[in-house]
Amino acid sequence: MTKIVIINGPNLNLLGSREPEKYGSVTFESFFETLKTKYPQIVLSYFQSNIEGKLVDYLQACENEGVSGIIINAAAYTHTSIAIGDTLAAIKTPTVEVHITNIMAREEFRKLSYLSSQCIGSISGLGLQGYELALQFLIEKTKTI
Repeated sequence: MTKIVIINGPNLNLLGSREPEKYGSVTFESFFETLKTKYPQIVLSYFQSNIEGKLVDYLQACENEGVSGIIINAAAYTHTSIAIGDTLAAIKTPTVEVHITNIMAREEFRKLSYLSSQCIGSISGLGLQGYELALQFLIEKTKTI
């Protein structure tokens, strides 16, 4: 059975109320329930932390628990965390990087990602739909592995 994990970094627990003009007004939990309903053939799980080390620990655990694919939005850690980038390099689980906003159209410091080179793809600027596109991609990708 295909197991895919969505991992969100800092402040993404505030979706729905945080800067709705940038991030929308839907909570991630609500969106996640919609995904689970739409893709019942996939074992979907979700993890969010504001703490870098917990994200690293969870990524390492995914490798040991037979996860088929990872969708990660490390949020601000995308631009600062060599540790998360190193973890993605160390694990073999196919990973897609997702960002709700277009990071290339934002502040200069957001244009650097320590994750992208370790991921099989990146989706940026498509809102929450980016997660679903990453999920569809990983579903197809895991069929060929």
